[in-house]
Amino acid sequence: MIIHSRALAALAATTLLATLVAPLATAEADDAAPMMATAAAETIRLWPGDAPASRGTADHDIPAVAWWPAPKQAAPSAAIVVCPGGGYGGLADHEGSDYARWLTTQGISAFVLRYRLGSKGYRHPVMIGDVSRAIRLVRHDHERLGIDPGRVGVMGSSAGGHLALTSCIQGGPGDDQAPDPIDRGSSRPDLGVLCYPVVSMLPEKTHRGSRKNLLGDSPSEELAEQLSGELAAHAGMPPLFIWHTWEDKAVKLEPILELCLKLTSHERPYELHVFETGPHGLGLGVRPYDAAKQLHPWTGECRRWLGAHGF
Repeated sequence: MIIHSRALAALAATTLLATLVAPLATAEADDAAPMMATAAAETIRLWPGDAPASRGTADHDIPAVAWWPAPKQAAPSAAIVVCPGGGYGGLADHEGSDYARWLTTQGISAFVLRYRLGSKGYRHPVMIGDVSRAIRLVRHDHERLGIDPGRVGVMGSSAGGHLALTSCIQGGPGDDQAPDPIDRGSSRPDLGVLCYPVVSMLPEKTHRGSRKNLLGDSPSEELAEQLSGELAAHAGMPPLFIWHTWEDKAVKLEPILELCLKLTSHERPYELHVFETGPHGLGLGVRPYDAAKQLHPWTGECRRWLGAHGF
């Protein structure tokens, strides 16, 4: 079932859960899809030297993007920065490189973000700083990367979905006076794809592991509210594609529905899909990604939506 903003506005919050359960279908592979990239072409550090607030020199201290180019085409491609899930404590590869492989079959260049993690001693705002820098970097280097700087989106799953959503909420223009030219560009994504996202950081609504890794043991109420999408979404948000499953008990559905109501109140476009079955961490529905196999139906819906938004 697709729930659009006008329809969702008419629903009372207390009845949303029962209304949004939809049967699971099977998505068919795209026979006409372009050739898939088989490996990342390059790993690009977000900062040439030590990253801000760096705690060391190990790989997990060095935020970077793995660049998966779209198949060669006449015009610059759209790009999506991919934020893997993992509870802000790890980075799930099937929500990173597998998504990148799939995106390249849609003619979209992917940049899989290795952001810094709570399990390695990092806390907010380091993570939002990493994804913001990644978006700015892709736009700044668009000529070398073959990217259209006006079509740069963000995508994330679970805690990576929270990070992607946060970038859609907090992303904005750069600093014209910044000494680093990358930091002069915009960090606002042109759209967002949120896969079973953690939305809220409020204690009663959140995924506890993600909250602890992002904010520590005792964050202030004010900070938790600032990082709760159902409260912080605003009229400057880019379009969002959101999907979840009713069966997923690891990440709560209710904050996602509240986020959609908030977007509706600000007249911001989104598309929401809630499937009946499927565990948390579902990803594309197959592991590893195989273009010959049938993927979860969200991929077909997302492909259509991305096309409608010029990606």
